[in-house]
Amino acid sequence: MTRPTLIVFARRPAIGVGKTRLAQDLGAVETWRFYRGLSRSLLFKLSDPRWRIVVRLAGGHRAMPDWPAGVRVEPQGRGDLGLKLQRALRDHSGAEVAVIGTDAPDMTRALIAQAFGLARRRGLAFGPATDGGFWLLALSSRRARTVRLDRDIRWSHPSTLADTQAALGGQAAYVATLSDIDDLSDLMAWRRRQRR
Repeated sequence: MTRPTLIVFARRPAIGVGKTRLAQDLGAVETWRFYRGLSRSLLFKLSDPRWRIVVRLAGGHRAMPDWPAGVRVEPQGRGDLGLKLQRALRDHSGAEVAVIGTDAPDMTRALIAQAFGLARRRGLAFGPATDGGFWLLALSSRRARTVRLDRDIRWSHPSTLADTQAALGGQAAYVATLSDIDDLSDLMAWRRRQRR
């Protein structure tokens, strides 16, 4: 039986690349350090023999030397986010497939496992984000083979989750709502939660 695939959309960590809102207040070097550490820790934290991990990487095609062994790296390719997600989900539709970013550091293996189970039973599952987007999208193999995300979705918008759910047919199951880290206030709130 084919294992599910967890696809992680990430950027190759580089100074001055990505997380621009966070870098405005934190600075380019500290933002790079934070993003590199966050990406690495998430890959270790979410590694599990129940699923494969594939990193769809922007800005490179090789794993970072401090990432877990066995992580497969593929390029994101051309197009907007919808086309990149659609291509990734279809490419790994041999079993359940989920896609995440690296912005929600409170992700856990238990939540990923729950999402795969919901996708298997219900066809579609989301991990909502507090900003109106989502930190996870999981599909059954059947739904992933024909997924369309190349139209009528406002990305990085308070209605991203609603638009995506409508594009995928409206009915979905949900796992926990998590917060993304997009700017300094998000980072400070997450650090306060970590100290509790």
